[in-house]
Amino acid sequence: MNQSSEIIGTKIIATYVKNLPNSAGVYRMLDENSNVLYVGKALSLKKRVKNYTSFKGNSNRICRMISATRSMEFVQTNSESEALLLEANMIKRYKPQFNVLMRDDKGFPYILITNDHQAPELKKHRGVRNIKGQYFGPFASGNAVNTTIDILQRAFLLRNCSNSYFANRTRPCLQYQIKRCSAPCTGEISQENYAKLADDACDFLRGKSNKIQQELAKQMTEAAQNQDYEAAAILRDRIAALAHIRSKNDMSATHVNEADIFAIYKQAGQFCVQVFFYRAFQNWGNHAFYPRADGSLNESEVLSAFISQFYENRMPPKLVLVSHDLLEKNLLEQALSISLDSKVAIIKPKKGEKHSLISNALNNAKQALGRKLSHNLAQKKLLEGMAEAFALDKTPRRIEVYDNSHISGTNAIGAMIVAGIEGFAKKQYRTFNIKSETITPGDDFGMMSEVLSRRFARLAKQQKLEIEKQQSENGIPDYPDVMLIDGGKGQLSAVAKSLKEYNLPFEITLIAIAKGEDRNAGKETFYMLNKKPMKLEAGSPVLYFVQRLRDEAHRFAIGTHRAKRNKQMIKNPLDEISGIGASRKKALLNHFGSAKATSRASFSDLKNIEGISAALAKKIHDHFRNT
Repeated sequence: MNQSSEIIGTKIIATYVKNLPNSAGVYRMLDENSNVLYVGKALSLKKRVKNYTSFKGNSNRICRMISATRSMEFVQTNSESEALLLEANMIKRYKPQFNVLMRDDKGFPYILITNDHQAPELKKHRGVRNIKGQYFGPFASGNAVNTTIDILQRAFLLRNCSNSYFANRTRPCLQYQIKRCSAPCTGEISQENYAKLADDACDFLRGKSNKIQQELAKQMTEAAQNQDYEAAAILRDRIAALAHIRSKNDMSATHVNEADIFAIYKQAGQFCVQVFFYRAFQNWGNHAFYPRADGSLNESEVLSAFISQFYENRMPPKLVLVSHDLLEKNLLEQALSISLDSKVAIIKPKKGEKHSLISNALNNAKQALGRKLSHNLAQKKLLEGMAEAFALDKTPRRIEVYDNSHISGTNAIGAMIVAGIEGFAKKQYRTFNIKSETITPGDDFGMMSEVLSRRFARLAKQQKLEIEKQQSENGIPDYPDVMLIDGGKGQLSAVAKSLKEYNLPFEITLIAIAKGEDRNAGKETFYMLNKKPMKLEAGSPVLYFVQRLRDEAHRFAIGTHRAKRNKQMIKNPLDEISGIGASRKKALLNHFGSAKATSRASFSDLKNIEGISAALAKKIHDHFRNT
């Protein structure tokens, strides 16, 4: 640490202290390029920031942060709990270097039973809760939701079709035939009885499973006594479906109706947080997180920061169980209670069922971190082996692989995949729709040139130091050390020529991989600039690793191309008419049932639809008559 930078940092911070209030708020520490180094909250901004005007009593991590600080920004809040919520929001937005950062911030899915329709729909939901209805969750994965919905359909016979599909049914669909829907669309069940099914499903998801099963068992007995054996069989199957939901949970709870469970484990300076979701006395899945944090921090510090960020855009349950004591637990409880508009308790259990649940989560965290460290070690050896095999100056931290996919130039796309110390970094994958109209169909060189232009145009304008400070969520840089190219000398020269035009502030090692004799895997030839062509020993781990990278790029490119092509094939004819947006298209489809039926509609029928003017009706009518 440079002594002059230490003095500069403390002096700059001291100039802000003079004018700071003794009120709650959030502060940001910025470096010389205005990048956010750290976000913190305080009950008194003046007292907290004053602690940074001296290195005495601060850890090495905080001292490094103080030395790099060149400016600060502040936001006053009405309370410390409000400051805590704002701090979590800013940490997730700016991803500061010296904060604990919750990575892999995925949005968990929910089960939604709508109430904006006479026949409620059962569906999976992600994202903003902008649909009226009852939400149940979160679930740890989409598969967990899909499995549960499948069983709920068998148990409660609720529809999972869209409202437009529902409105255009004239007879029951296959779901009714296989006893997974009660067909409210065609009146096979009354609205009153269907509403009772929806209410029962909500009660079950709230944890009232025993009550529901007892009611069904009573109804089955009555049906059997009345010799209505078909109804009794349906009720029997519904009871079996409910029993299956309960039995499939290997860690159900007897006394914990609703809770989130957080357990953290530390090893080799890295952390793993296991989050379990318990709802309706059942385990609705778990997910492992690996927060970015300085290895000098302890489990309590990291878990406290993690939980505040976790609930920044999620509603907490009334009970949160944790494996370690949290810093400022009371403040965090207060902030979560404000979010939920109800009392939230954070407990570190010491005995009983809650302690057993925490122990299970902690064991899962330990096992997950062990697997991750083992995988990273193997990946590190592969990257080191690659550096040795290709005589690279340093071990690559980010490898980018590019591929194109098209059919005779149509629906052309370029694809980029990324790999680093943690393996394939799928959140870093990118696709590029080839837009240039001057490229000859099938011109792979031209397509690659356009892809590289769009990939590196922004990076070319940045300084190397600025780019190096930007770390992706996988802990790898934003720019590649190595670029793999599927092709031979021609592709290598074309890529090198394109990159030279951008005058990039960093070096990229280019490696072209040409298919072997008779296109056999294992006989590939590798080309590098100013080096002789080379082959890798057949069966070597590095060769297999490079083949995996190339094949993953090819898989990703082909998959994206097919999806684009399929979308083009099923494109709605209404999309071709100017003036037809999403709402008008929906109105037409809801009224006529399909685009084909719309094409046959008369002018008078079209203009009678709400939102369709006479001029637009004529345009639609003429469009289908002239095509």
